[in-house]
Amino acid sequence: MSIQSTIHSLMPSLAPAARRVAEVIVADPGVVLGLTISELATMCNTSEPSVVRFCRAIGFSGYVQLRLALATEIGREHGTGTEGKKFGEDIRPEDSLADAVAKVRYTETMGIQETLDGLDLNVLGAVAEKINAAPHTLIYGVGAGSIVADDLRYKLFRIRRQATSFRDQHDALMGASLMGPADVAVAFSHSGRTRETIEFLRRAKASGAVTVAVSNAAASPIVQEADLSLFTVVRETAFRSGAMVSRIAQLSVVDCLFVSVARLSYGATLEALETTREAVLGRPGPRQ
Repeated sequence: MSIQSTIHSLMPSLAPAARRVAEVIVADPGVVLGLTISELATMCNTSEPSVVRFCRAIGFSGYVQLRLALATEIGREHGTGTEGKKFGEDIRPEDSLADAVAKVRYTETMGIQETLDGLDLNVLGAVAEKINAAPHTLIYGVGAGSIVADDLRYKLFRIRRQATSFRDQHDALMGASLMGPADVAVAFSHSGRTRETIEFLRRAKASGAVTVAVSNAAASPIVQEADLSLFTVVRETAFRSGAMVSRIAQLSVVDCLFVSVARLSYGATLEALETTREAVLGRPGPRQ
């Protein structure tokens, strides 16, 4: 995971002083390269020890280590021909349509790349094995997360896995309360703080089910309710009312999870996919 994405994902859980440092760096990562620790602390209206605590919160022993790592990361991004673009940069009023499309392309491509680069394959495999053996998998997300939940249900349904996704919170909670120890509950929440999804996993866990969270925030309440967690790596902006990048990254995790489940019964998977394809292609046409 990139340093900038790590900062972005941890920002909601940081203390106020550390969050001010995070906001300055997210807005302009290059500022760290030209400022001493005291200058950065002054800019962020905080102290040098607070900057050090921020560095430790994101995995570095101190400010010098952060500067070196960010310099390397920024240099690598420039080396890939991304000068002038910032991952997570928002759409501005003065942008042309071509500029807006280019920003969407860059941000979504980077979101998928960083998400899959950082995906824990051991956890992915463990989740796939639990779903493969589960009598039933219940899936829930709110808003754009519900679209992703439906996509996972659809993919599992096509390969003969019993799965249900919910759009209604009451239905989700009722389903969670009836789960058994071999069942799996999967919840999607970009922030990791969506109350409805947290309660869904909490109820499923109380019922004895295996709980799985898919989130962008490792230090979040939903992860605390999960036995297993898979993480996206994206930086949403003010335009995230459409949950654009987070949705794309979550869908990439769903695709990886589907493939991981499917490969556990390769022959049966191919047969199921072919059977469902033929059923759809061979359906009677509309009556005249």
